[in-house]
Amino acid sequence: MSQSKGIVVLAYSGGLDTSCILVWLKEQGYKVIAYLANIGQEDDFEKARKKALSLGAEKVYVEDISREFVEEFIWPAVQANAIYEDRYLLGTSLARPCIARKQMEIAQKEGAQYVAHGATGKGNDQIRFELTYYAICPQIKIIAPWRMPEFYNRFRGRSDLMEYAKEHGIPIPVTPTNPWSMDENLMHISYEAGILENPKNQAPPGLYKRTRDPATAPDTPDILEIEFKKGVPIKVTNVEYGTAHHSSLELFVYLNEIAAKHGVGRIDIVENRFIGMKSRGIYETPAGTILYHAHLDIEAFTMDREVRRIKQALALKFAELVYNGFWYSPECDYIRHCIVQSQELVEGTVQVSVLKGKVYILGRESTQSLYNEELVSMDVQGDYEPSDATGFININSLRLKEYHRLQRKVKAQQK
Repeated sequence: MSQSKGIVVLAYSGGLDTSCILVWLKEQGYKVIAYLANIGQEDDFEKARKKALSLGAEKVYVEDISREFVEEFIWPAVQANAIYEDRYLLGTSLARPCIARKQMEIAQKEGAQYVAHGATGKGNDQIRFELTYYAICPQIKIIAPWRMPEFYNRFRGRSDLMEYAKEHGIPIPVTPTNPWSMDENLMHISYEAGILENPKNQAPPGLYKRTRDPATAPDTPDILEIEFKKGVPIKVTNVEYGTAHHSSLELFVYLNEIAAKHGVGRIDIVENRFIGMKSRGIYETPAGTILYHAHLDIEAFTMDREVRRIKQALALKFAELVYNGFWYSPECDYIRHCIVQSQELVEGTVQVSVLKGKVYILGRESTQSLYNEELVSMDVQGDYEPSDATGFININSLRLKEYHRLQRKVKAQQK
C-alpha cells in the first residue's frame, strides 16, 4: 500500500459533490476525516454520518453549531442592520466563517495537514472558507477540488459525478434532484444555478421550501413584541397567546416559524459576487427579515442622529466585508467592536404585525428613548423657542443664496 499523503478534514454535506470528493480524495492517497456542520438545516445527520463511514472516512464529526451561529454571527449582523446591496441579509455569508472555524478546530485537534471543501471555483464560498482557514491557521494547506484541473477536467458536470458515484458505489438519490442548487441554514435558504441562471425565469412553483406563499398566507396577522437589550433580541412575545421565548436559539426558531407562516423573507435578486461576476439568487430569510425591521426601528428611537449616521456607514462596510469573506480580518473586527459600542443604549420593545409577506411596525417603547413628546408636540411649545428657527434657516440658506447668485451671474454673462 502506498504511503498516505496526509490527513485532510473535508467539509462534508452528504450530497453528491462532497460524497464524490471524499472518495476522490481517498483515491489520491489522503486519509479523510469528514466534518458535517449542523447549522439548522433539515438533514438526516445520522444517515450522512453512516454514509461517510461507508465511503471510507477515517472519522466523522457531526457538530451542532446552531447556537454559536445565532449568538456569535447572526446577532452581530442584527446589531449592524447588515444588508448587502440593499436586499441580501447575508445568510450564507455569515454561516461560512462559523462552519470553517469549527472545521479548523477539528483539523488542529486531529493534526491534519489539509482541509478541503466542495465550493465551486466561481463562487463566493471558496473565498469565505479559505480566508477563514488562513486566518486561524496560516500554515494550513487547502484542497479545493473544483479549482484543480485534474478534478474539473474529469468531472465536467453533474452527469460525470453521477457516473463516478455509480462506479464507486456511492449512494445517490433515486428521485431526480431539483434543477437548481440549494443551501440551507438556520438563517436562510438560498437557491441558485440551473434554470435560475437565466434571470428572466421566474421562480418555479414549489421552489420555496421554508416560507408560505404570501397570497395563501393567513388573513389574520401575528402581533409580536420583540424586546432588545444592547441591540440584541432577548425576548419575543406573541401578544394574542401570551407565549414568550427567551433563549437566543429558541426565539430565533420561533421567529422563523411565524415569518414562514406569513410568507415573510423572500427576495429574488441579481447580486455582485466578490470574484467579479453577477449572479442571480433567490433567498428566504424569515426571522432575519423580522429582526431587521424591528431593530432598525428601536435603533432610530434610541440612538443619537449623528452616531447613527456614522454607524450606518460602518454597517455598509461590515456587510461588504462579511459578504466577501473577511469576517476574521482586522478591519471587520474593528468595525464589529464599533458597532457593539454603538448599541449600548439600544434597548426597548418593538411591536410588529406579521402579515401577507410583510412586517409592519405598530409601536415602540424604551427607557433609553431620545423621543421627547413635549418638545416635538404641535400643541405644546415645550423647551423650544420657535423664533430661533429664523436664524437657523438664514445660516443654512447662505450657501444656497451664494450658489444660485453665481449661477445667475454666469448665465447673464453667457447671453
